[in-house]
Amino acid sequence: MTRLTADDVACWLLKSALVPERLADTWTPGEEVVLDRCVRPSYRLGLMSPGRPCVLWVSGRDRPGVHALGTVTGDVDDRGGGPTVPVRLRLLAEPVPRADLAADPDFSRAEVLRMPAGSNPSWLTAGQYAAVLSRVSQADLGPWPA
Repeated sequence: MTRLTADDVACWLLKSALVPERLADTWTPGEEVVLDRCVRPSYRLGLMSPGRPCVLWVSGRDRPGVHALGTVTGDVDDRGGGPTVPVRLRLLAEPVPRADLAADPDFSRAEVLRMPAGSNPSWLTAGQYAAVLSRVSQADLGPWPA
C-alpha cells in the first residue's frame, strides 16, 4: 500500500485492549474525558493534528467495536516513555459492535479489520467513518455530523 496522506484519513482510530471503564473508572455514557493514548512511532504521527476526528476501538472479546467518539486535542508528544496523543472522547451509551461494522460493505475493508494486530494509530476513510456514525444514536452524536 502507498503511504497515507492527511487527505486519506477521515478519522483516526485508536485501539485499546481495555474497556472504557478500565481507562477512566468514573467515565459514564455521554461524558467526555481527555486521555493521552499511546501511539507507535511512524510517519502517521506527522499526519495527526488537533481538531481531527477520532474513535476509540476496543479490541478483544469483551464488547469489541467503537466505544467513544472524539477529537485529537493536541500534537503528538514524544517525551518520556514513548509517543502519546491527547484526545477528548465522549463515551457512547451503546458501543457500535465490531460484528455490525464488519457486515457493512464500506467498513468491512477498514484497516482495523484487515490487520487487527496493527499498531496505533489506525485510520478510517470517509465511508468507513460514515458507517460508524450511522450506527450511533442521535443523542450520542454530540458535535459529530451524522
